[in-house]
Amino acid sequence: MSTVLEIEHAIESLPPADYAALLAWLDERRAADVDKKFEQAILAGKFDAMADRALSTVKAGKSTPLDEFLRRA
Repeated sequence: MSTVLEIEHAIESLPPADYAALLAWLDERRAADVDKKFEQAILAGKFDAMADRALSTVKAGKSTPLDEFLRRA
């Protein structure tokens, strides 16, 4: 039996409180992983071009203020 299958079976047999605790831990772990990858992408400059385009749009007066946008929604 593979390790993944063993883990799946173990999870299925957890009491509800332990299952909830496991889910909370997995959510926190996943969020930390996403945050780390996002930070690495920022530091690598992967969003620089997008930020430059957004700033150019604002400077050109082609953007909508957030409060106005939200009123329209």
